[in-house]
Amino acid sequence: MRSAELIELWRGGQRESSHCGDAVICDTKGVIEAWGRPEQIVFPRSSCKMIQALPLIESGAADAAGLTDRQLALACASHSGARIHVDAVDQWLRGLGMGESDLRCGCHMPRDADENRRLTCGDESPCQLHNNCSGKHAGFLTLNRHLGGGTEYVDPDHPVQQAVKAAFEEVTAETSPGYGIDGCSAPNWSCSLAGLGRAMAGFADPPDDTRGRAMRRLVDAMRAHPEMVAGEGRACTILMRAMGGRVAAKTGAEAVFVAILPDQGLGVALKVTDGATRAAEAAITALLVHLGVLPENDPAVGRFLTDPIRNWRGMVTGDMRTAPGFPA
Repeated sequence: MRSAELIELWRGGQRESSHCGDAVICDTKGVIEAWGRPEQIVFPRSSCKMIQALPLIESGAADAAGLTDRQLALACASHSGARIHVDAVDQWLRGLGMGESDLRCGCHMPRDADENRRLTCGDESPCQLHNNCSGKHAGFLTLNRHLGGGTEYVDPDHPVQQAVKAAFEEVTAETSPGYGIDGCSAPNWSCSLAGLGRAMAGFADPPDDTRGRAMRRLVDAMRAHPEMVAGEGRACTILMRAMGGRVAAKTGAEAVFVAILPDQGLGVALKVTDGATRAAEAAITALLVHLGVLPENDPAVGRFLTDPIRNWRGMVTGDMRTAPGFPA
C-alpha cells in the first residue's frame, strides 16, 4: 500500500503540485477510517507532547508543584515565543527555584513577530525561554525535581525520559522501534501512525483511572488555553478557537498533525510525506470538517484550505483543494 494523495494545488486550471501522506481516524479499539498506510512508522515530533506530559501528572509532580491548567497547556505547547509564553515559562521556573540555565532545549529566535522585532531592534539574543519547547522542558524539570534525577534530563536513559518512553509505549499499545533526537534535544520515540491515532483516541475517551484523569486534565487544559499551545496566527490556536474548545489539536515538525475529539471519542493523526506544513494544516482542516466539528464555512477553513491563493498584487493565481477521495 502506498501513501494517499491528500492535498493538491491548482493554477491556471491545471494541477501544479500534490502532497501525499497518510491519515487515520481512530477510536480506542483501533482505526475506523484510513487513507494511505496506517502502519507507516513516524516520528510524532511535537504532536505527542501531551503524551510526554503524562508522567508529569501521573507521578504527582504537577500537583506537588501546584501547576495550573495554563501551565499544563504550556507543557503541551509548541509556542511562538511571545511575551505571554516567555514570561509564563520564566515564572514557572522561578516557582521551582530554577532558571533559564536549567533548561536543555537550546535557543532560537521567536516566531512571534512582536518579540522577534523587540530582540532584533534591541540587538538582543534569544534565550532558551524563547524556544518553542520551553514549556515542555519546564514540565520535564518539574518531573525531574520530583524524581530526584540528574541535571541532564534529556538523556534517553534519564528517569524522566524513561518515564516518557513507558507512557508512550503504553498509550500507543506498541513497542517503539527506536528514537531520534528532536530539535529541542529530547528523544522522540517513533510509532505507527495507527498507534499515534489510537493514543489520541485514548485521550478523547479516557478511562476513569489515574492515567485517564491525567489525560483528561491535559486535554481540558489545551482546550481552555489555545493561546498557550501555539500562539496568535498559528494553526493549532486558530482551529481550537474555531471549534469552540470542543477539540484539542496539535502539530508537529515535518507535517505531523493530531486532533483529540472528546465528544466523539475519536483521535486523528496524519503525516504528510514531504514534510510540508501547509499541506498538514490543510489536511487536518479537511478531516475536522469531515468529522463535523468544524463548519465548512468557518474562516479557519478558508485560511488553511479553501481560500484562493493570491500573488503580491492580490490577484487570484490558484487554489488549494483536497485530492479526490480525501476525505471520503
